[in-house]
Amino acid sequence: MINPSAHGWIAKFFAEQKHLQLPVVGYALEFYSSTRATGFIYGHVVSFDTPLPIDTKGWISEEFSKVALLNTLYGVYGLITHETNQADFISKAILFYKEMSPKGFNLLDKMLPGNAPSIELEKMIGERVQTNEGIIGKNFSHILTNALLFVDVLAFRQYLAKGSIPNNYLKKLEETIVSIVSLALKTKSKKSDYDDLLIKLFEASVRYTKFSKVEVQDVEVLQLDYFTSQLEKLYLIDMAGMALWNDLEMEKNEASFLYQMAKIMDIPDHFVTESIASTDEFINKYKKRIPYFNYSNPVKHFYDQTTQNVKTLISRNKTRLAKELANNGDLVLLLTHSTHRSLDAKEKKKVKKQLLEICKTIPSLTIFLLPGGSLLLPILIKFIPQILPSTFNENLEKDE
Repeated sequence: MINPSAHGWIAKFFAEQKHLQLPVVGYALEFYSSTRATGFIYGHVVSFDTPLPIDTKGWISEEFSKVALLNTLYGVYGLITHETNQADFISKAILFYKEMSPKGFNLLDKMLPGNAPSIELEKMIGERVQTNEGIIGKNFSHILTNALLFVDVLAFRQYLAKGSIPNNYLKKLEETIVSIVSLALKTKSKKSDYDDLLIKLFEASVRYTKFSKVEVQDVEVLQLDYFTSQLEKLYLIDMAGMALWNDLEMEKNEASFLYQMAKIMDIPDHFVTESIASTDEFINKYKKRIPYFNYSNPVKHFYDQTTQNVKTLISRNKTRLAKELANNGDLVLLLTHSTHRSLDAKEKKKVKKQLLEICKTIPSLTIFLLPGGSLLLPILIKFIPQILPSTFNENLEKDE
């Protein structure tokens, strides 16, 4: 079973799929439709378009996103190069992210010399999909951040086809997505409680440009002719359709907006019809599991979702975590005290420091070392008594 939070998961992914040579999809529409069926386009992955099934029992949302991003990048590599060379794919994906890095996130200084290429790519993908950075500052925008991961796939297509990412491509693509979503929402006659939240979350989720408001008033001024590949056009229509979705029938003026976009980009009407039906089917089927539609209390939702994710990670690593804790009597004693009295500032600082040191030794728990990760430590502390109940009882007895 693949563990996307442990080193070596990319190598294991390809090893498990080696029984069948991954097919090269020759048509953009076929590739896109298969990708959309997995939920990757919508930011909620429910399956993978792979020759062999993948066991995902116990996975958290970011782990689904990691494997989906890898698999979709590999798919577009096959689409453009007509090759299935895994080593070449990994090499090109690394070079792609290194080129993208100055515009987005600082990866280069995190790469250690001597790492296997697949390990380097794991770190890059992990950085790309990690969603707790700036949790407070982004107003919980992690809910939709991974809905824009297909931007990486489109940029990788450009990189493979042209040898580099065109200047300002990522900025232009993100601005266009947010502008389209904003325009689409303006066409809705029946406003939803989620509409304003959707545009704010998309604006907060961009990685390669900085802006807070979208002032575009008409689809004609979006310069959609900048996007010439079929994948780009299909994705932009789906993003608009996602904004227009509701659990009632799409109104005539709303559908007209999508058909107008399609006409400008020379996309046949039947794709718009299919896009509306596919989006409606997917969201209706998975609505209760998609965070965006359960966002009435963002703080509670964030706490509940994060608590479950942390609980899963701790459960997987409880043996190793218990061993590390057992070797740190001072930390266990302080955690014991915290169960029946408030620790002072010095004690809290010591607990935080020592817990972070332990997390450094367990790859799956490095989430606590990411920016904002220390905010999750209280959730980790909450579950520690369940890992070492006997140790806590013994310490409590000694303390009394």
